[in-house]
Amino acid sequence: MKLEVYNIKGENLGREVELPDNVFGLELNEKHDHVVYLAVKQYLAAQRQGTHKSKNRSEIKGSTRKIKRQKGTGTARAGSLKNPLFRGGGRVFGPKPRNYGIQLNKKVKQLARKSALSAKAQENMIVVVEDFTFDAAKTKSYVNLLSSLKVGDNNLADTKSLLVIDAPEALVAPAKPNLPAKPRGAKKRAAFAEAMKTYSSDLKQYKEAQAAYEASLDAHMDKVEKGYDNIVLSSRNLQKASVADAKTLNVYQILNANCLVVSESAVNRLANMLS
Repeated sequence: MKLEVYNIKGENLGREVELPDNVFGLELNEKHDHVVYLAVKQYLAAQRQGTHKSKNRSEIKGSTRKIKRQKGTGTARAGSLKNPLFRGGGRVFGPKPRNYGIQLNKKVKQLARKSALSAKAQENMIVVVEDFTFDAAKTKSYVNLLSSLKVGDNNLADTKSLLVIDAPEALVAPAKPNLPAKPRGAKKRAAFAEAMKTYSSDLKQYKEAQAAYEASLDAHMDKVEKGYDNIVLSSRNLQKASVADAKTLNVYQILNANCLVVSESAVNRLANMLS
């Protein structure tokens, strides 16, 4: 499948991008519907905090004195105010903190994403736009982008749109080597000396890597700010417009949007990641 590429002004650039059939062109059946259901179920379950908690009768603060005699009152016997039958008493089989998350195989989640993307491609609800950046975070810039691409025929209030871009990968700081433990016995001094030589060599490499990391950090943060943060901030005031990173795109985000606006780099990222 091939789609035409547009710029942020909605102009056709006269070139096409190839959408691989093994990602965007699957023949959908009941199996694909089921894996999509499982992926959405996993995502929604992971959103639940699971911090609910109620107290049982052993956790209620109060007296343990028997409140009335066992017989002769004409009512049911009662031994404690913490009885679940009384107001302010404990709760029977109440909720406890738990994790609602479920596990899915990696290939199942991968197939679910490909199925969701294929469904959007069959509905002709994917628009490919060239890579772009915003000089400043302005909602008007994002609204003009959606209007130029004719997302939802300019009816932005009723159309959920998802912009998928390839965000810059975060820089990983080098890990500092561990200092070897000093031996107590005389027999281990030779091994300790050898370990110290290795540690000195690793420490030298670490300092060089740390200097290179700090030198590239400013340039990287500037790239992140212009390439991703400004776009995210520009869409934040729009209730039915959102931005997602191609590396962390999930099935729920794809299905929750009526139209997908995908950048060229994001198409390549998805093709390499899901193929």
